[in-house]
Amino acid sequence: MATTADLENLPGVGPATAEKLRDNGFESFQSIAVASPGELSNTADIGESTAADVINAARDAADVGGFESGTKVLRRREEIGKLTWGVPAVDELLGGGVETQSITEVYGEFGAGKSQVTHQLAVTVQLPNEHGGLEGRAVFVDSEDTFRPERIDDMVRGLDDETIQAAMDHREIEGTPDDEEALTELVEAFLDKIHVAKAFNSNHQILLAENANDLASEHEGTEWPVRMVCVDSLTAHFRAEYVGRGELAPRQQKLNKHLHDLARVANLHNAAVLVTNQVQSNPDSFFGDPTKPIGGNILGHKSTFRLYLRKSKGTKRIVRLVDAPNLPDGEAVMRVENGGLMAE
Repeated sequence: MATTADLENLPGVGPATAEKLRDNGFESFQSIAVASPGELSNTADIGESTAADVINAARDAADVGGFESGTKVLRRREEIGKLTWGVPAVDELLGGGVETQSITEVYGEFGAGKSQVTHQLAVTVQLPNEHGGLEGRAVFVDSEDTFRPERIDDMVRGLDDETIQAAMDHREIEGTPDDEEALTELVEAFLDKIHVAKAFNSNHQILLAENANDLASEHEGTEWPVRMVCVDSLTAHFRAEYVGRGELAPRQQKLNKHLHDLARVANLHNAAVLVTNQVQSNPDSFFGDPTKPIGGNILGHKSTFRLYLRKSKGTKRIVRLVDAPNLPDGEAVMRVENGGLMAE
């Protein structure tokens, strides 16, 4: 991570400007390199032309912005982690699990199980790599008061004995899956690695996404880096605050910025970003399922993977892969049980 002294080497960046940049999360050349001139101008109180010069210098220093060979892209993609759902059929659908450096959107009607997915991934992200985890902590932005620590407790206890034992060994907790005292300690250890913040409105939600980047920077290079950021739900506040066609443009503009902030965390810190989305009925649909996600094309284009969750009989849920850059569309079946997401 770059220090203030490093930032002062950039043209037009003095001690005061470097301090403002650092206070707003621009702590490395790479984070400045991927910013826009307008964004940097507002952050550091400098002119846009100066901001553009700073960004160009940061791109040179961080070696960002040029073309690269497909071989180099392939090597970089080998760094991408895959986070398990804990359901083999869904992992297979996703080509191994939820990808880091990407935004995965899960949408569906009320009660489809979207929040259950967010809780499950907040658990599995902390598992050892050999058990489908990323050995990292989770950031949970809660806009609908959905986070329940009791569900984390249920889901940790719902893991199979081999995975529980591996998690205990990884955290150096003495005991076995049958040892209630050790199991309680393990649950507390999982909860300790989930950072939860409740978003009270869309502006606060955007701020929390920026703070998530700061938190990821703080833990970068530690034993437990941030490896997942979850927003549940992404669109609830935007939908409630921007009503009517006249508000559509400003809503989409703010939503676009919010998604770019989340994408920045994903790319800079090799984290998986999972967002849940609400749905609406499409009256123009005469055939098939009339349910469609809200958020328009901005969300549709920014989400790397789109998953549609719908109810089936009892605890069964159908997971449909609607869009992915390198995977075919398909469906998988899972169950939402007390112990978490389970195979059919």
